[in-house]
Amino acid sequence: MPDAARPRLRTWTVRSRIVGLLTLLTLLSVFAAGTVAYFVERSRVIEQIDTNLESALESGSFTVSNADDPWESSEEALRAVVQRLAPDDNTGTLGIVDGRAAWRPGIAPDLQLEQLPGFVDRVVAETAEHETVVGTYAHEDGRTVRYLAAPVLVGEVDASQPPQAVFVTGYDVQGELAEINEAARVFTITALLAVAATFLIALWVSGRLLRPIRRMREVTERSSAANLDERIPVGDGRDDVSQLAVTVNRMLDRLGGALDSQRELLRDVGHELKTPITIVRGHLELVDTTDPRDVAETRDLAIDELDRMARLVDDLRAAARLRDPGAFAIRPTDLAALTEQITTKARAIAGAEIDESVLSAPVTAALDPDRVTQAVLQLVANAVRHAHGPITVGSRARGRDVELFVRDRGPGVPDELKAIIFERFRRGEAEGRGDGGSGLGLSIVQLIAERHGGRAWVADAWVRQAGEERPSRGSEFIITLPGAVVVDDAQRPATGVGQTDRTAEPAHPQAGAAAPERAAAAPAGTDQVGTEPASTDLAITDPARTDEEHPWHRS
Repeated sequence: MPDAARPRLRTWTVRSRIVGLLTLLTLLSVFAAGTVAYFVERSRVIEQIDTNLESALESGSFTVSNADDPWESSEEALRAVVQRLAPDDNTGTLGIVDGRAAWRPGIAPDLQLEQLPGFVDRVVAETAEHETVVGTYAHEDGRTVRYLAAPVLVGEVDASQPPQAVFVTGYDVQGELAEINEAARVFTITALLAVAATFLIALWVSGRLLRPIRRMREVTERSSAANLDERIPVGDGRDDVSQLAVTVNRMLDRLGGALDSQRELLRDVGHELKTPITIVRGHLELVDTTDPRDVAETRDLAIDELDRMARLVDDLRAAARLRDPGAFAIRPTDLAALTEQITTKARAIAGAEIDESVLSAPVTAALDPDRVTQAVLQLVANAVRHAHGPITVGSRARGRDVELFVRDRGPGVPDELKAIIFERFRRGEAEGRGDGGSGLGLSIVQLIAERHGGRAWVADAWVRQAGEERPSRGSEFIITLPGAVVVDDAQRPATGVGQTDRTAEPAHPQAGAAAPERAAAAPAGTDQVGTEPASTDLAITDPARTDEEHPWHRS
């Protein structure tokens, strides 16, 4: 295709291309079918003409050969044949004697053969060898005649002389084709109307089908970072284009959420960085450069604030890496062995006082062990920073769901903070939870849980008193991974790791209220908690505490 033609094609809209192509295909299909049908019918008519000519010859031969008395001459036999023949529509019959038109039927035929210019001379010349001829006569005025010429021979014949009498019959081809030509004209008009109707219907249908695409283009043209609120109207359509509009709306929702998240991040980062920058700047402006002690204190303060900013930047980079699609490697993992490994690593955290008992569920779960370890250790570090007391690390299974938890005996988390504590730059304001890290640790835990299809949440710790479970001092930070269990107890591979003390741990009593969609997924009686059923009355014995202080969790 020439390069000059390509820009013109690109300027055609999708609608015009669809309508044009559909109309062209309809036009070609209709006229191809009509043309084939016309020529098939025309061939049939021509074949029928030839058949009728042969029938006329047979009729004339029968008349000549079955006469009661012998014919006196060829002219007499020719006259009998011509006069006995009843002409059909669009036909003509003629008897030629000695090169002249001599005899005609008693009924005037539609076709006057003798009036055709040069026709008689042509027939005489073609039959000079005493042969029967079938031919087509075409005149300048467009008339076409299909004819048969046969010499009438009676008695002895001199082959060296032209026949004295010639029988001629012919059909007006245009007359015979008049009916199918009229049908062809009607078909052509009807086909043009059908193509026009197809064009209009295709224009209307394509307009309706492509309307969402046009709206998509208009909406996306108007969309910008400052305006992502507009959406494409979809209606009740269930076709592919309507589904595309739904997908684009969801994409705009995600883009809007991502932009809102970026704005919130920039706002939060700006706020978080403003404080240390202000502190450093204020002390640098007021430092007494002649006082070595003031200079040293200001230096230490500036380094401390810079370290805090560095931790903030490191946490931001860690959170950004977690959003990478290749950052997670989900695989079947022995949850009990993983829990023991996490507990062992948690004991190495400075200031961590980890319970000796390892609370774990003996199941295989689909998860990323490295990222889950990172999340649980972050919860342990958070508990060390804020709770200042014994910490319990464990895991449990509820149906197909897996929960990993870190329980502390600190001041607890106020109810108003439980819903927002995992948000970026949210810090606890209760006693012991106002100390500030970067404010990103728990949000990273939430991000890891979400990338597993789950969530992180916090609940009050519980104790058992007089056979009843009651809230107690402390909090339990829980990571719920729904549908993570892939192998039941009987199928779990033996690893030999984490077999030291796997104590059954019932599910937290607030799990059903805090995550009803998780609890509903597990049928009654299917809670898989350690090696005991969910209804078993269990307690974790801590020699350093009385029964009233002992944390208690039940499903």
